[in-house]
Amino acid sequence: MRLEDFEPRTLGTDEVLVRVRAAAANPMDFGIRNGAMKTVTGRSFPRGMGYDFAGVVEAVGAGTTRLSVGDEVLGGAPIQWSGAFADVVVAEQQGVVKKPAGLSFESAAAIPTVGLTAYQALFKTGELRHGEAVFVHGCLGGVGRSAVQLASAHGATVAGSCRAGATDEARDLGIDPVVHFDFDPTELTQRFDIILDTAGTLPVDAAGKLLTPNGRIISIHPTPANMARSASPGRFHLVIAQAVIADLEAVARAADEGHLQLPIAQTVPLSEAISALTDLERNGSAKRGKLIILPG
Repeated sequence: MRLEDFEPRTLGTDEVLVRVRAAAANPMDFGIRNGAMKTVTGRSFPRGMGYDFAGVVEAVGAGTTRLSVGDEVLGGAPIQWSGAFADVVVAEQQGVVKKPAGLSFESAAAIPTVGLTAYQALFKTGELRHGEAVFVHGCLGGVGRSAVQLASAHGATVAGSCRAGATDEARDLGIDPVVHFDFDPTELTQRFDIILDTAGTLPVDAAGKLLTPNGRIISIHPTPANMARSASPGRFHLVIAQAVIADLEAVARAADEGHLQLPIAQTVPLSEAISALTDLERNGSAKRGKLIILPG
């Protein structure tokens, strides 16, 4: 990784140029950097890093009608070129929505990827209904924490798994029961309508034991095995978040109403981003929460 001066590319018809006020790191940023997602991003390096951002619109393409210069926004850069860890970023308007006035730029930058993934997993794929029961495997990660809060706000009951030593933190989110990652699924047989595996480590047979007869298993990890399972008829589904304006607006609204709050572990200026990203990739967060990068 290195910092480098650049000229933003010419805006397409449906694109916007945003002056970044805050950007947030996600695990997929490291996957892109290491080439693990080159089938989606392309094989051309070097490339910009960073997807999630919040900022102020500086210019709009000729076909952009929802957003105007001066709008405060949040969203994600297209995965094909990323580039949110920067002073400015070019994004497609379908991946950008107006930021609620009461939401800080830092808090707004933290939610797009994890919030959208959780929202689409629960409500678009899972079709979560009021009163249903949800089990979130990896309930304290970014997607897991988002799913817990969104499901609870929708009137669902939520259980989950987390690492040993973090059960009190999970209970503070209203999760009940809380189990460790190596839990015995027979203790929770047929109790849940949706199993959301955010960690990618829950065996399918174990998830099946937790399901009610009409339950759904949802994973957010696009492994070859999961892609094959999802392509076959049945109760297993794979979710890869898509830029949908209405969904991202719903996530932003949930955050504005206090139903979606993600902790921020560290905030650094862009000049210190490389060392912070390196430490995060190698060692994980010193305490749970998002790494926020502030340009300028």
